Amino acid sequence: MMKFPGYSLISSFTPFHCIILKKQRRLSALDLSFNNPTKSRRTLSVCATKQQLHNINTQIEMGGQQYRPPLFSVAPMMEWTDTHYRTVARIISKHAWLYTEMLAAETIVYQQENLDRFLAFPSEQHPIVLQIGGNNLDNIAKATQLANAYGYDEINLNCGCPSAKVAGHGCFGVRLMLDPKFVGEAMSVIAANTDVPVSVKCRIGVDDHDSYNELCDFIYKVSSLSPTKHFVIHSRKALLNGISPADNRRIPPLKYEYYYALLRDFPDLRFTINGGIDCVDEVNAALREGAHGVMVGRAAFNNLWSTLAHVDSAVYGVPNSGLTRRKVLEQYQVYGDAVLGTYGNNRPNIRELIKPLFGLFYCEPGNNLWKRRADAAFLMKNITTVKSFFEETLVAIPDAVLDSPVAELPSGRKDLFANVRGLLPPPYETRAEEVVLYAAQYQA
Repeated sequence: MMKFPGYSLISSFTPFHCIILKKQRRLSALDLSFNNPTKSRRTLSVCATKQQLHNINTQIEMGGQQYRPPLFSVAPMMEWTDTHYRTVARIISKHAWLYTEMLAAETIVYQQENLDRFLAFPSEQHPIVLQIGGNNLDNIAKATQLANAYGYDEINLNCGCPSAKVAGHGCFGVRLMLDPKFVGEAMSVIAANTDVPVSVKCRIGVDDHDSYNELCDFIYKVSSLSPTKHFVIHSRKALLNGISPADNRRIPPLKYEYYYALLRDFPDLRFTINGGIDCVDEVNAALREGAHGVMVGRAAFNNLWSTLAHVDSAVYGVPNSGLTRRKVLEQYQVYGDAVLGTYGNNRPNIRELIKPLFGLFYCEPGNNLWKRRADAAFLMKNITTVKSFFEETLVAIPDAVLDSPVAELPSGRKDLFANVRGLLPPPYETRAEEVVLYAAQYQA
């Protein structure tokens, strides 16, 4: 049975690989409560239902903090996975693991008077992972210390971002894969300054440093120099020759065989697969093939409802809750109007709070009209609350869409992992002198 470092095993549900993980909960600065007045058909009421989530032989108690493992997680995405997105994502899925946007260590260190804006989150967002980036050990240590008070469930170091601002001028992100010794030191620094698990998110290579052995060298050295036991593997290499981050998600070919070879060659580590997986059916295909966990990126934002609404039932085996998009918006309205303008200078504003919702009606009747009405509403002086925004715009969406339950699980590509086992590279072999060298460095 797979072990999850830093968590205690409570129980398991074999058909869905469900394992309950227990951690002590710490409340955040933005805990919110919901009320429940009368509901009308066309407008949204301020209503939050309490879901009764049951497993066949397990029970989640969020107050005691028992978490299911990260079989499904939403990738950290700059300017996308902010606290507003994570709030609506958590309303839809109670068990997906959520990642923050990458926060530069320097931002945390030099914004100590404004940390809530960057680090605070509603307690409902657990389980949640903070991703940080940086190449200065002192700042990484200070950032980790400052983040501790907010109660994240894991801290992840970004070693995968190919953006020119990050990997180029910033000299961190995916460029750190070329310096595994530094990454090992950074992970040791993070682990020394927190009491939660730590992890690394990386690519399978950088430019011409893209062989399977070079990837294994990176994994081996980082895990030998630090307590890191969890790696999130984006199954493409990164190209640092000036192409855009979008092209870096499209041009380099996916090599899932590298990911599955890591499971074979590092049985004591835990690996999450990322890259090119666009729906829950494909998530389950990766899990059936043996993946420890699956991370989904843009699909969880662009096709918000269809992706996340299936996670709890199809991945974690939780009975369908009967959630509808109207109910999602009712709860999100409470959150949005509670935080509107709380940062000062009219931040967050209506536009920032509505941005995460643009994938809620993907490919549904009325979606394009709703977006046009939204663009117009952003400019109206009388639209001063999330409630008034919904009243102005949701007339474009038919009641049948707002009130329909989750549809059947959409089918994914059947050949995504075809013959992946037949493509595995030869087993990785570490030279004996390297084992002694890195073990000695870590112990020292």
